[in-house]
Amino acid sequence: MNKIKGGVTIAKGFEAAATAASIKYQDRSDMALIYSEVPCVCAGTFTKNIVKAAPVVWCQDIVKNSDNAQAIVVNSGIANACTGEVGYQYCQATAETVAEELGIETTAVLVGSTGVIGKQLPINKIKAGIKELAKDKTASVASGNAAAKAIMTTDTKEKEIAVEIMIGGKQVTIGGMCKGSGMIHPDMCTMLSFVTTDVAISKELLQKALSAVVDDSYNMISVDGDTSTNDTVLVLANGLAGNGKITKEETDYQQFVAALREVNIFLAKQIAGDGEGATALFEVKVIGGESKAQAVAISKSVITSSLTKAAIFGHDANWGRILCAMGYSGATFDPERVDLFFESKAGKMQIIENGVALDYSEEQATKILSEPEVSALVDIKMGDASATAWGCDLTYDYIKINADYRS
Repeated sequence: MNKIKGGVTIAKGFEAAATAASIKYQDRSDMALIYSEVPCVCAGTFTKNIVKAAPVVWCQDIVKNSDNAQAIVVNSGIANACTGEVGYQYCQATAETVAEELGIETTAVLVGSTGVIGKQLPINKIKAGIKELAKDKTASVASGNAAAKAIMTTDTKEKEIAVEIMIGGKQVTIGGMCKGSGMIHPDMCTMLSFVTTDVAISKELLQKALSAVVDDSYNMISVDGDTSTNDTVLVLANGLAGNGKITKEETDYQQFVAALREVNIFLAKQIAGDGEGATALFEVKVIGGESKAQAVAISKSVITSSLTKAAIFGHDANWGRILCAMGYSGATFDPERVDLFFESKAGKMQIIENGVALDYSEEQATKILSEPEVSALVDIKMGDASATAWGCDLTYDYIKINADYRS
């Protein structure tokens, strides 16, 4: 797999655009369009929150019942969540406008929104923005990057990736962009992710591939423990790479799944590392697990611990908080067999062995924990299973951002 420059416009036949529709923000772009020249098969995974935003309901129906999709239109600033029947009608009106401007079917249009819950979309601004998007869309790397910037809310940077792989003797490209900074928690953690690819694959296997990789990527991150109303991951595959269509779970399928997993893990880590107010990406890897489920439960428990997150912000090797979080994870293990290491670009250090602190240097530990990416490696010595979760530190700025979010 070869990582290349770009995002959602890298795969053959895809275009993108961004525009400033002044939906909420007055100083930046706030609408994005992704478009395929030809119809695509599509797959999606969505929030498990019972309270689902109107765009989630709309997209769930399209993914389940439409034979193909060809466009995704996204707005930032207003989430179109808890907006009743009017909010759903605005999804339909949005899709109808896109369909009219691009000459495609309404049922081929996917819709995404992110931002403040409870406000109605200014539908006339949305429609005007769509006209601009349709006019400005291009296949350039710059257009893909502009689209990635347009879906940001409290994000501090755009998040995109593109890779190339060989499948069936043909070059296949996968590109992606996402947004997410707060209201992020495992179970389809507010986050949106859009992936485009020119691979030829059946709709059924595309959905199976996406569902397989979500548990190792987006469902393994957390910023603040809040599962959003709008979480959506969508994948469009238009088949223009010219590979033999993937219809069986054989070598070509496994190669595609592996690449899709890496793309989505990268995007998920970008979200975790850009958590609201965060100064560090915090990775927790559990090894020696008796089962994958056990390792997952322990790693998630540690990254969601507020006390541990605060310690990472303070560059404090307070390992007792990590053991504590492991202990209430619901997973069974022997705390007197646990080894713990901290690691970053500044070095690696073992902190505890068999549940007891070693005579380590606090100064060196602080140096390791002062890097922008910090890892904790936990060995529970029960088997061969492992899992990795990603979060971030908890800072003063997280409170400031969320205290003022609607104002």
